[in-house]
Amino acid sequence: MRAYVRARWRRRRLPYTMKRSRLLLFVVPGLMLLTALAPDVAFAHGVSARDASFVQSINGVAIGPFLYLGAKHMVTGYDHLLFLVGVIFFLYRLKDVIQYVSLFTIGHSLTLLAGVLGNIHANAYIIDAIIGLSVVYKAFENIGGFERVLGFRPNTRAAVAIFGLFHGFGLATKLQEFSVPQNGLVANIVSFNVGVEIGQMLALTGVLIAITYWRSRQGFLAHAFAANTALMAAGFLLIGYQMTGYFLSA
Repeated sequence: MRAYVRARWRRRRLPYTMKRSRLLLFVVPGLMLLTALAPDVAFAHGVSARDASFVQSINGVAIGPFLYLGAKHMVTGYDHLLFLVGVIFFLYRLKDVIQYVSLFTIGHSLTLLAGVLGNIHANAYIIDAIIGLSVVYKAFENIGGFERVLGFRPNTRAAVAIFGLFHGFGLATKLQEFSVPQNGLVANIVSFNVGVEIGQMLALTGVLIAITYWRSRQGFLAHAFAANTALMAAGFLLIGYQMTGYFLSA
């Protein structure tokens, strides 16, 4: 089914790009204008000052608060969600969705726990720029870009797992922005990770419902190219903002 839909969509892609390419003239500038008018939104997935103050005041095991913070971070973590949207965009079977999301989950869980518990540090701007790159990568793959440029498609499962590692480091850098009390650290970080998984499941359920409904409409294949192009543009904007922050902070 997935191969059939991709083949059918590719046959319609060229007529679509000629007839509706002007839509991109509104999509891309619109995204740029939104982030330019609200630059704080580009960094909204970080831990808020209120949450940071609350966490630093905790002394001991606090499973509930860290579960909540983990779920909240994933639900509001638009960069992670954009990547997952790209991952499941052409996945029609629940089995495939579970497989790819599991690869992503394993990857980001490993680096989240290793980053915080192992005290492994990485530059937050660079990591977030790579997360933006993951969004670009998946959207480019969805429009068949690798086949046209390279003549083949890289292993999607491996790419999802590798990018999952970087997404986990992105989560770790948010927690490393403030001092998490050592008393009860392991239980609290594990709770945060479980909360991330809960938030991911909730957000992914909503995305799946929306995409499944969209697929039932006749316009899905006609607008798939524009949707993934907008997704790619959002990824490039994330990269631009993070690299700007990196050079300004150097």
